Amino acid sequence: MILEKQQVTPNYTADQIQVLEGLEAVRLRPGMYIGNTDLYGLHHLFVEVVDNAIDEAMAGYCDHIEVVIYEDGSLSVKDNGSGIPVEIHSKTKISTLETVLTMLHAGGKFGQEGGHYKVSGGLHGVGVSVVNALSEWLEAHVWYNGHHYSQMYARGVAQQPLQELGRTKEHGTMIRFKPDAAIFDTVDFQAEMIVYRLRELAFLNKGTTITFADHRSRREHRFLYKGGIVSYVDYLNRNKSVIVKNPIYFSAAKDDIEVEAAIQYNDSYTETTLSFANNINTHEGGTHLIGFRSALTRTVNDYARRRGLLKPTDENLTGDDVREGCTALISVRIPDPQFEGQTKTKLGNGEVKGLVESIVAEELADYLEQNPADAKRIVDKGVQAARARQAARKARELTRRKNALEISSLPGKLADCSLTDPELCEIFIVEGDSAGGTAKQSRDRRFQAILPLRGKILNVEKARLDKILSNNEIRSMVTAFGTGIGEDFDISKARYHKIVLMTDADVDGAHIRTLLLTFFYRYMTPLLEQGYVYIALPPLYQVRKGKESYYAFDDQELEEILDRVGRSGATIQRYKGLGEMNADQLWDTTMDPEKRTILQLKVDDAILADDIFNTLMGEKVEPRREFIEEHAHEVTNLDI
Repeated sequence: MILEKQQVTPNYTADQIQVLEGLEAVRLRPGMYIGNTDLYGLHHLFVEVVDNAIDEAMAGYCDHIEVVIYEDGSLSVKDNGSGIPVEIHSKTKISTLETVLTMLHAGGKFGQEGGHYKVSGGLHGVGVSVVNALSEWLEAHVWYNGHHYSQMYARGVAQQPLQELGRTKEHGTMIRFKPDAAIFDTVDFQAEMIVYRLRELAFLNKGTTITFADHRSRREHRFLYKGGIVSYVDYLNRNKSVIVKNPIYFSAAKDDIEVEAAIQYNDSYTETTLSFANNINTHEGGTHLIGFRSALTRTVNDYARRRGLLKPTDENLTGDDVREGCTALISVRIPDPQFEGQTKTKLGNGEVKGLVESIVAEELADYLEQNPADAKRIVDKGVQAARARQAARKARELTRRKNALEISSLPGKLADCSLTDPELCEIFIVEGDSAGGTAKQSRDRRFQAILPLRGKILNVEKARLDKILSNNEIRSMVTAFGTGIGEDFDISKARYHKIVLMTDADVDGAHIRTLLLTFFYRYMTPLLEQGYVYIALPPLYQVRKGKESYYAFDDQELEEILDRVGRSGATIQRYKGLGEMNADQLWDTTMDPEKRTILQLKVDDAILADDIFNTLMGEKVEPRREFIEEHAHEVTNLDI
């Protein structure tokens, strides 16, 4: 096809160049500053403000931080630090407080000597001004030089001059803000996400007291950890059986860079490694994590060779072998960190890799030499992992996707779709042959595939990959998806870009769904990260009155339908399983893209997810009981 060239009229003039002043750019393109405007972006506002308070703690000015969510949906962060200066700024000719709150790249973290802070997290200098720009209103209070000051803002614009409210002996800052509902998809702060971050910060800043109060639910917390990151590793392993009683801990400083690490092994088959730079959780890792992992693998192998714990004919343990069952935390503090992107998820300082690697290698080698019993347990854990890895390699051969033309390589019970473009294709995972049969009759064969599973799959939280791949149902899924698994996983080979879990709306269905999600999270995480995994929401009730049928997805909707159509003469059917529906009902309510409701799953906070999966699916019963007792009041649609 030949495209004709269009005539371009010379109407591109100087008047068409837009100049955005102040914080207009932030409101116009918020995603450039906070990542997105969904739940993650909303909580990034909180992170920006609390990071400023933590910078005060790292500098030694602050030892108490208070976070409050109010009934009107606003949130405040208060610290007892030095307070934001209020004098007229020499360049902007307005108060320093207003300068910080209304101008990008204004703060005490710049300059050759780092300004007010030697080490800080919010080095981009856009944090609190962005929060101000994206808030319906923001209220700032400063206790500075013996006086209490305040100022109000609306969508980034000061509503009054700086107010002096009197003399005080207090010192510090409080920022209270209400996110702008015109900007965000939701303005409802999630207490669990905030509590998780505050607990994390308390671990990373030992001796700092952090309190939290949610006035909406009367929930309160107080965090103070004198053990620092050692306490953090103990906390992460609280639901696991450890094979090294006390965490391995060491810290060192060189060239103004401080390095802290804590390591403890447990009997699980997964790794939990957290990395931080200036208290920022670097979810994507970076040079400090590369240096840490390299040193860990090399040092354990060197020790195993010297002590004869590896035979001369044995291959070296891989990084995955050494890190199986390892819970570790690496934290660095750097005067001039180079983060990738405003959301700071990856550290890029090249000099940090070698420094961390040398410190970890030296300190860990000393520990292993001085604690031979623990060292042997660590090496034995890696050796067992290596053997399982070799067995899993053989098992994976059975699940690797063959050439697309070799249809016989796909599971026999898979009812595949005729289209081959993954972006257009979706697969429904259903439980049992009965529901599978109905789903196969209901589907649109062009783009919808059906894979019925028999019974409950293996709980992968309690098994190694070699055992997991011997499970027929898991092997069928891996083969059908086409991505491979483990070290062979390749998201680009996914045969479907929608994987829909369609289980019954009962306790067994919920259990099967949880087992499937545990498997996806542990061994096919990119499917969740890319948003390929969905949960189908079939109706719980059918209401019939006369010749009309209505469907309700929860008890509230059922009541609304009955109020609307009248209760007299209405019959109600409670669906216990998908097999109770006929094909056209299942299509109309659950599978038709034009009418259905499906829930897309993503992992916004991997460590929080890891903790929940370990609590609910791990070996220990007591943490699971405590979780159920704490959250029992939140349960809805419980089958009795």
